[in-house]
Amino acid sequence: MNEFSENKLIEKTAVKIFGKLWGAENFANAYSGEMDAEFGRENPGEVVLMNYLKIALTKLNPNASTEALNLAIDEIIKDRSAMSMVNANHEVWQLIKDGVKVETENEKGEQQTETVKVIDFENPKENHFMLVSQLWITGELHKRRPDLIGFINGLPLVLIELKASHKNLRNAYQQNIRDYKDTIPQLFWYNAFIIISNGIESKVGTITGAYEHFNEWKKVKDEKELGKVSLETVIKGTCEPARLLDIIENFILFDDSRGERVKAIARYFQFFGVNRAFEQVKKRDKNNGRLGVFWHTQGSGKSYSMVFLSQKVFRKLTGNFTFVVVTDRKELDRQIYKTFAACDAVYEDEVHAESIEHLQQLLKEDHRHVFTLIHKFAEPKELSNRSDVIVMADEAHRTQYDRMAANMRIALPKASFIGFTGTPLMVGGEEKTRKVFGDYVSTYNFAQSVEDGATVPLYYENRVPKLKNVNLDIQKDLERVMNFYDLAPEEEEKLEQEFSTFYHLITREDRLNKVAEDIVTHFTGRGYNGKAMVVSIDKKTTVRMYAKVKEQMQRHLAKLNIALSKAVDEHEKEKIRQTIEQYEGIDMAVVVSQGQKVMCKDIWRFLPR
Repeated sequence: MNEFSENKLIEKTAVKIFGKLWGAENFANAYSGEMDAEFGRENPGEVVLMNYLKIALTKLNPNASTEALNLAIDEIIKDRSAMSMVNANHEVWQLIKDGVKVETENEKGEQQTETVKVIDFENPKENHFMLVSQLWITGELHKRRPDLIGFINGLPLVLIELKASHKNLRNAYQQNIRDYKDTIPQLFWYNAFIIISNGIESKVGTITGAYEHFNEWKKVKDEKELGKVSLETVIKGTCEPARLLDIIENFILFDDSRGERVKAIARYFQFFGVNRAFEQVKKRDKNNGRLGVFWHTQGSGKSYSMVFLSQKVFRKLTGNFTFVVVTDRKELDRQIYKTFAACDAVYEDEVHAESIEHLQQLLKEDHRHVFTLIHKFAEPKELSNRSDVIVMADEAHRTQYDRMAANMRIALPKASFIGFTGTPLMVGGEEKTRKVFGDYVSTYNFAQSVEDGATVPLYYENRVPKLKNVNLDIQKDLERVMNFYDLAPEEEEKLEQEFSTFYHLITREDRLNKVAEDIVTHFTGRGYNGKAMVVSIDKKTTVRMYAKVKEQMQRHLAKLNIALSKAVDEHEKEKIRQTIEQYEGIDMAVVVSQGQKVMCKDIWRFLPR
């Protein structure tokens, strides 16, 4: 092979980095095929290194019978070509994570169930790590040679595809990863995650992720580090043995909420944030149950982080934990339950507290998750003195820190509390929030999210209608009016205070109508579907704006229906019909922020049918 062709320089760098993590002796170049005998490969279609798998299973299961080990190996390497790739991957991941359960006979001839451990997650050094370069793999029709594959106990869990630094990183995904899925799909039955890099850009993703869903891994040991995009950072951050096993065991999930199963891996800020929160759970007795505030900006996967945390606690800590997931709106309650259920984090029928008495009863029973609204804590009443209850409060700063939060403390005096929020704590409420939840345990702000490409940038646009004074003699006119009515001094002072602000101007009927018309025009003409939020000056104005925007939306729909009746071209008609259907299904709601005296939010969100 030409040592300076295409990706060789990048590959050499990657091999060197892995050598420091896994040991230089745990590397093999398999280009010639001479290593197949040592690997235990009987043919180039096999992707499991059988010799290392057998040695590892024997070592990790000293009390398992030979029959159990053989049955476990058969289950691990069985043909899964009849399954979809993601379902095959999910099945193998469960075997790796939970062990392989096999039925054997004991000395008395009785059936028994044995669990064969595949990986020792508690002791990374007890596992065998091997990096293999240029391994030829044969599919049904084609033969392919991935750049690097990371094996743990003989299983190909990490795929690393590299490109020369002058080539677009997207090519590594489109030309190689997608091709491998078609030609050698058996490799992806075992894959935990994929790394692609050209030495300048480096990203991590899963077998179901499009290129846009591959993300940078910017830190190695802690979220406080200065973020850096490099091949070294992504390899050290994800493939150092302890971190690699932690990711495989606790930071991968399969989400069925979209109808088609999707495999997700935590992003670097979720990994570090959840682990910081997990450490707080371990120290919950010392921190008086205040686990902290988990502030990760909107769109950064907050619900997934909640799933990762609860699942890691269940797997790694002893105890009969119950997570009480608290939200402040029914819609959020449904959404977060749907996420937990779709990710297999809920193991029973939906458990929602319908009343304070029902919540009390549920906490007496054995439930892993209980979902409830903050409003169930309207009255101060002790519900449970269990110390193994962990309250995860969504949008912790909004209502939870006030009276109802204090009631939560009374209701669950020995519980631990962690607040999840997508926005920073507001001045005035911050101290109250800390009294309930503690200080920030993890932060991932809007600027970081924009830099990572997880959130689109926020831009300000000054829109109509602007206020302007059309009467230059308004002061003299007001004086004439007051003189005409001969107002008393205190009445003049009251009138002056009332009209010294712009309130009456900005809430005029004609102005609000103009604002509502502009909102609908902008929302429907911005060229993409998404959410929108309008902040009004007070509750009364918010409700007025809600009605006016609904009225303007109906006018917009009426215009679309007229356009539909006049359209002749079928393609144009279909396009208008789709637009009408979209805006007929729009969801609008008024949300009052109880943490503020006058500020309210009027939220419009586009929700397709």
